[in-house]
Amino acid sequence: MDKYLKAIKQNICSICVDSSEKGRCTLNEKEACAVELFLPQIVNVIHNNENEELAKIYKTMKETVCRECLAQDNDGYCYLREDANCSLDRYFYLIVETIQKVDAGILT
Repeated sequence: MDKYLKAIKQNICSICVDSSEKGRCTLNEKEACAVELFLPQIVNVIHNNENEELAKIYKTMKETVCRECLAQDNDGYCYLREDANCSLDRYFYLIVETIQKVDAGILT
C-alpha cells in the first residue's frame, strides 16, 4: 500500500482543494480523507475491475467503498459527495489513473 499512498500524495494530494500551496493536507483531526482512509479497498476495487470501463469501476466503488463510509446513509445518499467534498468522488478518475500507473511501473 505504501507505493500507492506515495503516488497518491504526489499526484492527487498536491492538487487537492484540501491542501496548502505546498501540497500539505489541511484537514484537521476531526476530518478524514476518504482516499487515504479507504485506500486498500480502493486499490482492491480497481484491481478487481481492471478491464472494466471507468463508469463500472465508479459504480462498484460506490457500492463497496462508499457503503463503508459514515457520510453515506443506507439509501446511498452522501452529503460529502453531494457537496463535492468527497476526495474519492472528486478525484476518482485521477485516482484510478494513478493506481494503474503505479501497477504499470510508470510511477513509483
